[in-house]
Amino acid sequence: MTITKSMPIGKLVQEHPETIPVFLQHGLMCFGCAVARFEDIEQGAMAHGIEVEALVKDLNAAVAAEPAADQAKSAA
Repeated sequence: MTITKSMPIGKLVQEHPETIPVFLQHGLMCFGCAVARFEDIEQGAMAHGIEVEALVKDLNAAVAAEPAADQAKSAA
């Protein structure tokens, strides 16, 4: 899965909770608010003065790392 700036924040967090720390690291705390259900990543980032491309890059890295972590747990 590739995350894009047009994805709704709320849906992304619901499907990939491993992205929560990334939002927090970038200063985007609104993933739990009512607006996050309708607002996409780009809108949220722009509203808070956050660099959209850096956020999307880090979100994709978090999602890509999660399957590897799951596989490591399964192998143990």
